[in-house]
Amino acid sequence: MTLLHLTTSFFLLLALSPLLPAELLAKKTIKVQERKVPQQSAESTLQTLYNSLDPLSVSQHLAFYELYPDTKEGKDALRRTWILLGGNEISKEELNTRLPTLDIQGIISLITRQSSDPIVKLNQQQFSLIAKLSDQLSNRKLKGFNATCKEDVLKLASEEIDIARGLLVFQFDESQNPMEEIQQYEASIDLMALQIAARFPKNPTHEDKIKEINRFIFQEMQFRFPPHSLYANDIDLYTFLPSVIDSRQGVCLGVSILYLALAQRLDLPLEIITPPGHIYVRYNNGKKIINIETTARGIDIPSEDYLGINTRTLQHRSKKEVIGLAFMNQAAAFWSKQDYAKTVSLYEKAVLFLPKDPLLKMFMGMNYLFVGRHSEGAALLREIRHITFEEAISPETIPDDYLSGKIDAEGIKAVFLPVDETRESIIKKQKEIEKILKRYPNYRAGQLHLATTWLQLGRSSEAKEILERYHKIDPHNATIEYYLTILSIQRLDYNQAWNYLCQAESLVKARSHYPKALASIRETLRRMNPEP
Repeated sequence: MTLLHLTTSFFLLLALSPLLPAELLAKKTIKVQERKVPQQSAESTLQTLYNSLDPLSVSQHLAFYELYPDTKEGKDALRRTWILLGGNEISKEELNTRLPTLDIQGIISLITRQSSDPIVKLNQQQFSLIAKLSDQLSNRKLKGFNATCKEDVLKLASEEIDIARGLLVFQFDESQNPMEEIQQYEASIDLMALQIAARFPKNPTHEDKIKEINRFIFQEMQFRFPPHSLYANDIDLYTFLPSVIDSRQGVCLGVSILYLALAQRLDLPLEIITPPGHIYVRYNNGKKIINIETTARGIDIPSEDYLGINTRTLQHRSKKEVIGLAFMNQAAAFWSKQDYAKTVSLYEKAVLFLPKDPLLKMFMGMNYLFVGRHSEGAALLREIRHITFEEAISPETIPDDYLSGKIDAEGIKAVFLPVDETRESIIKKQKEIEKILKRYPNYRAGQLHLATTWLQLGRSSEAKEILERYHKIDPHNATIEYYLTILSIQRLDYNQAWNYLCQAESLVKARSHYPKALASIRETLRRMNPEP
């Protein structure tokens, strides 16, 4: 090893390791012109390079060992890694006789790999080593950690669920060797948890743990929310643990599940919160709440920011329910592709974990209609007809409109047609809904979605006309009254805006909800034109 080689590696590390230390250390393709230098000088430079490593970084020490395995410093890095991962102090002699007999390369690659690298597969000897290091992790105390089949998971109480094992059991239930697949991804999560724990101070608080999980997931591993063009078509790929871990990309549910899996291993109690169409995790010790927004690198967003005109409370979910939500998310992907049979099969998996969820009953009931199972679909819709969901202000209208003969199954399909960023897709959906409304003019969801397409096209006048039609049929939807208030202000029709605003305020007040958005509009409108 020449001084020039070592010096090049050293300065490259110093320049870039704060961004991607593990990946940079693992690079072996630096080509330099070698020249003879004194052995003492080379050893000194290598020692300097070793001393520059982050003393708490497993990935940096392993990558250093991968570069310099036969040097004293390389072996020191391996021994340090062993200690950081929770192993006992190991002597130099034991290191020479014990660890080299294990093919440690797979474990190194699993820790230092980038998302673009090939997926690493471990063998049983490597699994055994990781399992030994991970004995201390808190999820080992859960009954759910020993679940090996779907029946084992389903009979567990929610507090006994190991979120990673429960999801992986269902994910790989049709694989040839399901436990081998499960071991593979649990080993990845275990190694993540051990790397996070290596940075904990002595007697860490829960807030210390949150800080280090955030740093590891969003800074070191660089997990990110995928671009809309990717997740819109393949949301299931960014929901389930295996694909989230492999790609380091995930939607809110996917990364929240990984966060929960790590929290269970690190003895960090978290709550699972689901605003409409979203999920995040939070810490709540009764005195302090820390929201962890996994789509924004774990920042703490105020709880009230998740509320809206039609969202008055935030739902708490159990760990068992989260498994059902994963299937609901996957079902949504197949629904958008109009594969209704597959959608139904996934909802039927979800209902095992969410047997009383009204939203799931509504979605499953609709899709039963789409596949011709009309009596089952109608039965589910009857269960939730006229029911206002606990977290909502206004009831869902589709169950009542269908059961009242105001729409058929094809009309329900139309409002759930997906749109992308293109004008063409918006217009296509708009024309489909317009055809439906000619046959069913009192179809409320159709009117709302038609108005939305006009707003997406920047045509507020047409949108207002349609929403006023909705208001005449049903003046009890707070969201419609809110939109009409804004559109009336835009057209300088202040008296009408006050009428719609007062109606919206009356509806939300009846549900003990006082959204900031309405208060803001009231103040704006008051400055423009005092209340009549």
